[in-house]
Amino acid sequence: MDSKDILVQLKNKINEIDTRFSQEKIGEVQAVYDGIASVIGLMDVANGEKVIIETKDKTNIIAMAMDLKEDETSIIIFGDYTKVQEGDIVKTTGEIFSTKIGKALLGRVLNGVGEEIDGKGEIESDYSSEVEKVAPGVISRKGVRSPLQTGIKAIDVLIPIGRGQRELIIGDRNTGKTTIAIDTIINQKGKNVFCIYCAIGQKNSKVSQLVSKLEEKGAMEYTIVVNAPASSPVTEQYMAPYTAASIGEYFRDNGMDALVIYDDLTKHAWAYRQLSLILKRPSGREAYPGDVFYLHSRLLERAAKLNDSLGGGSLSALPIIETQTGDISAYIPTNLISITDGQIYLESDLFYSGIRPAINVGASVSRVGSNAQEKVMKKVAGSLKLEIAQFRNLAAFSQFGSDLDENTKKILSRGDRLTKILTQKPYLPIPLELQVISVLAVTEGFTDHIDTNDIPTFEEKLHEVFENMHKEVLKEIREKKDLTEDIKTKLISIISEFSKNYV
Repeated sequence: MDSKDILVQLKNKINEIDTRFSQEKIGEVQAVYDGIASVIGLMDVANGEKVIIETKDKTNIIAMAMDLKEDETSIIIFGDYTKVQEGDIVKTTGEIFSTKIGKALLGRVLNGVGEEIDGKGEIESDYSSEVEKVAPGVISRKGVRSPLQTGIKAIDVLIPIGRGQRELIIGDRNTGKTTIAIDTIINQKGKNVFCIYCAIGQKNSKVSQLVSKLEEKGAMEYTIVVNAPASSPVTEQYMAPYTAASIGEYFRDNGMDALVIYDDLTKHAWAYRQLSLILKRPSGREAYPGDVFYLHSRLLERAAKLNDSLGGGSLSALPIIETQTGDISAYIPTNLISITDGQIYLESDLFYSGIRPAINVGASVSRVGSNAQEKVMKKVAGSLKLEIAQFRNLAAFSQFGSDLDENTKKILSRGDRLTKILTQKPYLPIPLELQVISVLAVTEGFTDHIDTNDIPTFEEKLHEVFENMHKEVLKEIREKKDLTEDIKTKLISIISEFSKNYV
């Protein structure tokens, strides 16, 4: 090979060299705490930006910038933070922390940051969304008018929920809060409502049972489960509800209806308090930081009914909060009550006396009210809520007196039957048309001669009569969603005949 050939080859090699340079913003871990690392050198990182930690064993761990200070940055770590050590390199990505979204997630179980944990393979979705987003403004919203049927008589009749509403479920431990949420999911089958169930700080065994129940009822076809159990890092428990909200927003922003359940925000507040104390943020009442109200308000404000120009989609929220011995005046419960559009208050005394769901009608309210109730239910329910509240008060006083007048006895008798007709077994939501029939049977006096304890059997057999022999009447109610004189006449005739012959 002569010198000319050598020279040509050298020139070619030189031309092949990539002379472009890449710039990376990197920092170094100074200290690691429980799920949080203190990093120096990340001077240009954004709040909420996704960063990558390169550990000594060449593992990449995802984290997010959370606390920006003049000389250091605190990042929250998702994954096994025990692998992160002092001196590890942290690189910025230039991306705000995001999660996968879209219909590809339906039927799947995800962790707190949206990664699949059900062993069914990687989720292939073309869409992703920032986990922290600004809620839609007032101009983007529309009044809540369409009902979100829960299939639970006591709620659909007395405390109606609308699509786009935020309704708090509040009560002590083991009073049936989660059951109400799961019943609501099961009842959305065939109603084109996509559901997201977000479990925060729950036992893995409990969530596994819930997923099995949803699969058994065919509800996982339209449901996504986000699970950040008690065994997961506190950082995932903090992030989980925001991940769930982003997943729900995909359906809302594309003209569909979605429901997201946060179970529960008490544990979410605990997780945030733990993070804040490690970050050395000033603590206030009950050791919570001053922005704990903002923690939940920015989450729940994302539930909305969008106006028609934006597709008319909706995202409804059912946050759950746990009280201690019925104290709804505690710090976190009062925060949530003021943020939401009403609350369903479950009472331990009612629960243990056999009234399920154990809803305290006097303390429960929906600020949307009958605006989100079908005409047929409005006409049947009427002043039912007031009647039950009066009955509960009267029943409390009547136990101190033995000599009651006839009017009081009548109110107590009717109240007993109303309470009994509104009780319901778990995981068996009831369609609107059958709810109407049940309520009408009591309010029109067709159960006055029936023993109170026999009311559930009477109701069950009455429903069977309609489902087997009068399907056309049920169809008429379902389609018209109004109690016309013709429909009411038919219903009363059928119920009256059944009541007379009931043994």
